[in-house]
Amino acid sequence: MSHKRIPKRKAAIAVGGVAALGAAAILLPNANASQDNSAGAATPKTLKATGASDLSSQIAGLLGDAFAGSYYDSATQQLVVNVISGDNNNVVVQAEKAGAKVREVQNSTAELTAAAKVLKTKATIPGTAWSVDPKTNKIQVLADSTVTGSKWDTVLSTVKSLGTSMATVKKTGGSFKTLVSGGDAIFAQTDQGGVRCSLGFNVTASDGTPAFLTAGHCGVAAKQWSDTQDGQPIATVDQAVFPGNDFSLVKYDDPATQTTSDVNVGNGQTVQITQAEDATVGTQVFRMGSTTGLHDGTVTGLDATVNFQSETDPNGVDTVNGLIQTDVCAEAGDSGGSLFTQDGGAVGLTSGGSGDCTSGGETFFQPVTAALTATGATLGDAGAGAGAGAGDDTATADPSATAADPSATDGTGDQSGAVDPSATDGTGDQSGAVDPNATDGTGDATGDGTGTGADDGSSLTSNH
Repeated sequence: MSHKRIPKRKAAIAVGGVAALGAAAILLPNANASQDNSAGAATPKTLKATGASDLSSQIAGLLGDAFAGSYYDSATQQLVVNVISGDNNNVVVQAEKAGAKVREVQNSTAELTAAAKVLKTKATIPGTAWSVDPKTNKIQVLADSTVTGSKWDTVLSTVKSLGTSMATVKKTGGSFKTLVSGGDAIFAQTDQGGVRCSLGFNVTASDGTPAFLTAGHCGVAAKQWSDTQDGQPIATVDQAVFPGNDFSLVKYDDPATQTTSDVNVGNGQTVQITQAEDATVGTQVFRMGSTTGLHDGTVTGLDATVNFQSETDPNGVDTVNGLIQTDVCAEAGDSGGSLFTQDGGAVGLTSGGSGDCTSGGETFFQPVTAALTATGATLGDAGAGAGAGAGDDTATADPSATAADPSATDGTGDQSGAVDPSATDGTGDQSGAVDPNATDGTGDATGDGTGTGADDGSSLTSNH
């Protein structure tokens, strides 16, 4: 995400759709439009992920209690809707006519919600998490490496009490933790030392002033944030919620700050953000963070509850609800970073997870739609200024580009533009794009984009 404080001058922002992805996600040429087969009204529509999310919301309202979740089948590019029909076949007909592929399932949304409440009562243990998996029509329960002995026994017995048709449980490597770290991207100083997080999305606050969203645990940790390490603060936390939810609204101190509604994904490329959208299980998503750069994966669960070990109370737990679960990797310092779709939809803010970008893991995200509703902020073409590194070389990005090497060894430079996190130094002026093969990165690379990736937004390889 880029920003630049320019009180009077405004520069044009590159406008246009995100280039088609390469092997990571090949879409049909006409997949951006819903298509009805004229031979039969009940034929499922071919949809992009954004269309699937919209259709799911419509069908949920249409079916009411009979709706039991949905997911996006990326192979067929269709929305699959779970229904509890009973003796009422009309609900199946309605969903099929709306354009979804329908399957009848056993567990209703109300039953899954009731099961989650049992888990909350009996298994709120640091290192546990659970979410609804519409593909299996069950609750998937996770326990990290710290859940052992009697705690693990409690988790197992609780899941068993729900029944095998209602919930599953598995162990996951590493430990669930929020992903704040000392380092780069957006910086703050606390009594415990320096911390860093990642800027999520630039927004306009309800009073019309420029602001950005990041993780709530970042906003709780520190009040003032800078865009350079040890630099002067440029933004102040206006609202921060953690635990419970995990989002912060941070207002730029200079009300004349010009912001861009995009995500900087490296190599001088940006993904234009046009709207906020709800996540759909099965959708391919991209995450950008200050530590590990750009990575992609799939939404695997919704309405997730994660029980983080409290960072302030050794015996406490910080529970966050309503999160998006994915298989996208993340590491310390990525907190607050952007989760988005190839079509420019803002989906989430990085909250926390287990594992890393070498071994993989589960990562959870605060839904952007919920954060916008709570704060009253708006997202889209709110800012008309030039971001750092903007100019004639600005390109609309293919988010599958190898914009960031996950093997970052330092990367402590100014990352208001695109920086190769694998750089062994990166302490120079990096307000523009830096050659991702650079071993130092100390030169002035403003608006350059000399990396091996194409600057024209053409398809490149994804980082998982």
